[in-house]
Amino acid sequence: MTITFPTNQDLDPVRLRQAFGTFPTGVVAVAAEVDGQRIGLAASSFTSVSLDPPLVSINLATTSKTWPDLRRAERLGLTVLAAHHGPLCRQLAGPVDQRFDGVDLTITPEGAILVDDGLARFATTIYREVEAGDHVLVLLELHAVDHVDSHEPLVFHRSGFGRLTADLPVG
Repeated sequence: MTITFPTNQDLDPVRLRQAFGTFPTGVVAVAAEVDGQRIGLAASSFTSVSLDPPLVSINLATTSKTWPDLRRAERLGLTVLAAHHGPLCRQLAGPVDQRFDGVDLTITPEGAILVDDGLARFATTIYREVEAGDHVLVLLELHAVDHVDSHEPLVFHRSGFGRLTADLPVG
């Protein structure tokens, strides 16, 4: 079977968003205390990068109004969110002064903010930022980690939040 791909002119943002949305991703909260304020956002582009040195990455839109403040933190907290955190993701996209209302948090001495009931929690620093089109790829070095296996992850797929439903055999 031969497949003919569309030309570059067919790579409009709507088609790209739909195609990218077919790949489910986990969701993380990225948060820190900066100048006495709790600042945070949700990112669905989290991935592991390296064990030596221990690195992870997130991608953020260059239009983010939160990242310029958040990137000034001494340490950033990353929390892998659980299936019940869908409302928290929406809250993290809401008014800045209400993003952590009613959320149980741990704040490290260096200012990293971690959601208490997250699946995995990382204390990080910025290792490198790479301009990548309309986003910035942020590589983060890990300094501390903890995790639990008692919940299912929150999944972002086709522009919505969901959960894993079952372990299916592969192959």
